[in-house]
Amino acid sequence: MADAASRLTALAEESLSQPLPVRIRAWDGSESGPPGAPVLVIRRRRALRRLLWKPGELGLARAWVAGDIDIEGDLYEALGRLAGLLWDRDPEDSVHPVRDPRARAFARGLLRIAGPWPPPAPPGEEVRRRSGPLHTRRRDRQAVSHHYDVGNDFYALVLGPSLVYSCAYWRDGGTLEEAQRDKLDLVCRKLALREGDRLLDVGCGWGSMAIHAARHHGARVTGITLSREQAALARKRVADEGLTDRVEIRVQDYRDVDDGPYDAISSIGMAEHVGSVRYREYADDLYALLKPGGRLLNHQIARRPEKDEDAYRIDAFIDAYVFPDGELAPLGRTLTLLEEAGFEARDVESLREHYALTLRRWVANLEQHWERAVRATSPGRARVWRLYMAASALSFEHNQIGVNQILAVRPTDDGGSGMPLRARRWTASAGDA
Repeated sequence: MADAASRLTALAEESLSQPLPVRIRAWDGSESGPPGAPVLVIRRRRALRRLLWKPGELGLARAWVAGDIDIEGDLYEALGRLAGLLWDRDPEDSVHPVRDPRARAFARGLLRIAGPWPPPAPPGEEVRRRSGPLHTRRRDRQAVSHHYDVGNDFYALVLGPSLVYSCAYWRDGGTLEEAQRDKLDLVCRKLALREGDRLLDVGCGWGSMAIHAARHHGARVTGITLSREQAALARKRVADEGLTDRVEIRVQDYRDVDDGPYDAISSIGMAEHVGSVRYREYADDLYALLKPGGRLLNHQIARRPEKDEDAYRIDAFIDAYVFPDGELAPLGRTLTLLEEAGFEARDVESLREHYALTLRRWVANLEQHWERAVRATSPGRARVWRLYMAASALSFEHNQIGVNQILAVRPTDDGGSGMPLRARRWTASAGDA
């Protein structure tokens, strides 16, 4: 096929009624598009067949994960340029594959270029088709395993020595490890942890929060996770720190914890897995596990409210390749459900810009250690994480999603909170004084 890039560019621009913001390089070596722009490399014609069979985001995701397409140049710039065409379009402006003649013409043109059928099989990194009710214990274990049991060595390369897989807390300058340490300490100070306090760390990951709370604040910590790989490394790290008398790591569902009351509960980057159908149950369970006057620190990504909440759809790429069954809720909805469970919300802090900075550092780590990361997991999995983290960084930067720390209290029987009158004393650490 001669000059496939020009044919594809013309076809896309006719369908979109606007110029393409990136160059295209096709499998035949041809190029077309604005000079100096990031290049969308289409390595194989089967990428087009993926789009024909799964139009939109999922088809593009399959092509990306399989290595059929790539970006040459600045990934963030390319994603920013493409966002207006792929993710940020008003649904009313989108072409309908049946009713809109532009969509039919685009499909016919793509079919002539795409080559012979049948459609390619999805990449092996894609989640297999799921059935049954959402957020049963079994289904949640499978979802968590898909996301976290991809190799501790892989995560160590991406996250760095801190092994913290949630938003860091940045000051001017500083390393990722320092920012993650400051985040863990911020959580501990918001929870007002004291020597001997019992802390439940829900979704404990590789044990970083548990270790920090025990080492620096004297807490006795129970960390729970559904990931066996996480738990194994967390236990080793606890033992290496000499903290086995203060920290216990369990492979356990939050719904099965029955050894309260705890003085405090931290839930950092875990509640996104709970789902709307279970969130009130999650809030009720944590409330029951706290003693009166105990504090909850819920650190959770939030999406912006939709005009029509009933029409909200989970991101196809995220659901298929990153967080199966994961759901983001608006901040207001989360606060309402926590209050319905009996909590009193005492403080909300947005860390949106902090997460954008954190994600860019993770992407840089992955790119720096790319060959080792591929060997530690798979080429497709590494490509998933690079795209997911870069796109997420842009989403935080553009205020499309946010992340918030909610400090809530289980009131005492007489309505007391135990909170100081100047609640934000924790924002000034020793290093800031």
